[in-house]
Amino acid sequence: MTNSLENVLWLGGPPGAGKSTVARLLARRHGLRWYNSDARTWEHRDRAVAAGHPAAIRFEEMTIPDRRSASLEDRLAMSLHRERGPMIQDDLRALPAAPLTIAEGTPITPEVVRDGSALWLFPTPGLRRERLNERHLPPGTRELYEHLSDVIAEEAEQFRDQVVVIDESWSLEQVVAEVERRFGAVLTQGPTAKDRAERSQLIRYANRASVDQYRSYFTRPWARALEDISDVVLPFSCECAHAACDEQVSLAVSDFPTTPDDTSPPLLAEGHDPVEEHRPGHALSG
Repeated sequence: MTNSLENVLWLGGPPGAGKSTVARLLARRHGLRWYNSDARTWEHRDRAVAAGHPAAIRFEEMTIPDRRSASLEDRLAMSLHRERGPMIQDDLRALPAAPLTIAEGTPITPEVVRDGSALWLFPTPGLRRERLNERHLPPGTRELYEHLSDVIAEEAEQFRDQVVVIDESWSLEQVVAEVERRFGAVLTQGPTAKDRAERSQLIRYANRASVDQYRSYFTRPWARALEDISDVVLPFSCECAHAACDEQVSLAVSDFPTTPDDTSPPLLAEGHDPVEEHRPGHALSG
């Protein structure tokens, strides 16, 4: 059964807004599917190259220093900010219609959302600077993110009542609670995960997306020249399926459980119990 996008909650906003963290927590608490657009970045780039998109091809052919020194408008074009919207829609249509999906990312624009349930998170300029500073971004990337923030703010101008402005006084829990309140009617109606087994499947789906992101990235010769995939260690969500769990397990991408996911063991934080009837075998822990 394909998704017509009616069962999608959209969460947009500039880099550093906290979209991924908020979506991950909401998905966990309510039994939703979390679609992280960042995890599809390289897959989308491959699609754009295959379709002959000039900016996508130019990005792959340039050296990293040349990309960073390109004009701001050229860097924005090579980010595929607008081109990725239809790809995100296609991804979401290919997913099961149930449970609800919360889709988040910078390419989620009003044009992508249309009439769906959507919010845009915007940190104040001071908080945005603080969060971008924490990322230790290269100068060219930092400038692009600042510009992209302005572009997204202009795009969301027509949806002021769907914008949540966050400043330094907001805790993470307050942000999650506000998004939860705004999406309240849809969350109440569902559909959401039926049981812990389905919850565990949804968490594995999000974890697997992060693994696939890096595997796609390392298909590029210039990426392999920088580091090896075996050196990449990520924080993965504990797959115990408890709604209140926010534990994460550090694991090398190359050590992540192999497919098929319905038979490989769950990735568990220490002391957390698996969904044994769903995932036979021994649990992994970091």
